[in-house]
Amino acid sequence: MPKVLIADDLSQAAVDIFTNRGIDTDIKVGLSKDELIAIADQYDGLAVRSACKPDADVIAAATNLKVIGRAGIGVDNIDIKAATAKGVVVMNTPFGNAVTTAEHAVAMMFAAARQIPAADQGTQAGKWPKKSFVGTELSYKTLGLIGCGNIGARVAERAKGLTMKVVAYDPFLTEERAIELGVEKVDLDTLLARADVITLHTPLTDQTRNILSREALAKAKKGLILVNCARGGLVDEAAVREMLDNGHLAAAAFDVFAEEPAKENILFGAPNFIATPHLGAATVEAQENVALQVAEQMSDYLLSGAVTNALNMPSVTADEAPRLKPFIELAEKLGAFAGQVSDHGFEEVVIEYEGEVAELNRKPVTAAALSGLLHASRGDVNMVSAPSILAESGVKLSETKTEESPVYDNLIRIKVKVPRTANSDETGWRSLAGTVSAGRPRIVEVKGMPLEGAFSSVMLYVNNIDKPGFIGALGAMLGEAGINIATFHLGRQDTGGEAIALIGIDGLPPHELTEKLDALPHVRYAKVLNF
Repeated sequence: MPKVLIADDLSQAAVDIFTNRGIDTDIKVGLSKDELIAIADQYDGLAVRSACKPDADVIAAATNLKVIGRAGIGVDNIDIKAATAKGVVVMNTPFGNAVTTAEHAVAMMFAAARQIPAADQGTQAGKWPKKSFVGTELSYKTLGLIGCGNIGARVAERAKGLTMKVVAYDPFLTEERAIELGVEKVDLDTLLARADVITLHTPLTDQTRNILSREALAKAKKGLILVNCARGGLVDEAAVREMLDNGHLAAAAFDVFAEEPAKENILFGAPNFIATPHLGAATVEAQENVALQVAEQMSDYLLSGAVTNALNMPSVTADEAPRLKPFIELAEKLGAFAGQVSDHGFEEVVIEYEGEVAELNRKPVTAAALSGLLHASRGDVNMVSAPSILAESGVKLSETKTEESPVYDNLIRIKVKVPRTANSDETGWRSLAGTVSAGRPRIVEVKGMPLEGAFSSVMLYVNNIDKPGFIGALGAMLGEAGINIATFHLGRQDTGGEAIALIGIDGLPPHELTEKLDALPHVRYAKVLNF
């Protein structure tokens, strides 16, 4: 039974989802880092919000961890790089609190435009400060969105309802999507020059950190209203304070801060500044939605392998998972085969998909192939970590797909380009292919030669010249070593040409056996393979 640690407050409904689906849960909120490290290896899953911070040390200690689920959008409290390297899937719930956060941003925009908090405070103090608060209308003003994804798009929809003109800076926003939303896609400098109000809706990354720097804010239109309900660290807070003091900014409203909880901040007490304590997702509906979503997503992954809203792994729906499973198994075995016969590494990888598999979600299949390929040389690698490891190594990866396969209903072919050595073939490429037949993976081609058979846990791979007496000598040698043959598959180019023998055996042979095989006349290469 998988076991999940709930390390931040989640609704009871989320706990019930885990329990009803057969997943054991422990609820331990407010653990220190040392306390978390001490128990981390007991769990397959870790469910968090923003308070718990699974950093590299925690992830390293969580030797059985498979998934971290963030009930919410922002994942800057999670070390995704460390999780990826360890093969841990990181999921968030980007849709559960989108409406709530968008509404809070609009509310903060109104509050800043009319200085509602200060007016409320003065009124309740008995001052009736009517003449002190002359606000500004938002209708027909220009709203600048920094980030126009899930939340930003909802803010745009509401701003359009206020008859605002909306411009957006987002490198990932397509022109087609901008037209659909009724917004104008612009660069950052144009947005700063034109916007009367700016709201931020982007995650905190190396690219977005301090995106509204002192220099950027200096380019903004005088009298700007600035709203940040996204993440702390996107804005230079000291510069905002100075610009509120000197009047360059008319008002600012922040729900998030560079350091939280923000018990002290340079912005506190600034004129026309409004602050809320990270309330963007704090509605009954949003809290319930993200908790339920993260519980469902984590359960699906732990029980069926379905991946939803992962930040470091291709998505696989619950419907896709069983259909993809045999192809993932085939790809991993083909990758393992290629990795084990690439003794001197590889410079390039090509994966070809033919037939039925070409029309499926191939990303997880490719990840499985890379996992098998890298396992021989890297050891601790899986579908999560393999793609990033390959990318970091500088090895080129390419894929092709063909809707029809000439012989099989489906076929996956892996080709790796190896450095030229005495053991490399003439082209410098090693190629092998397999198919799924009756739900099971089978190898059907090695080095371009047809050779059909099932995978065994231990296999002996021999590349030889097709000459009489080879099979007899090989069988005698295995018999003398006490190795029983389970399966025997042969392939060749032409009579007397290059040939392949792939033999399933019942146990690991002694190292001396491969040395004797290598010494046989006409043997070019011999290798024991493990699957």
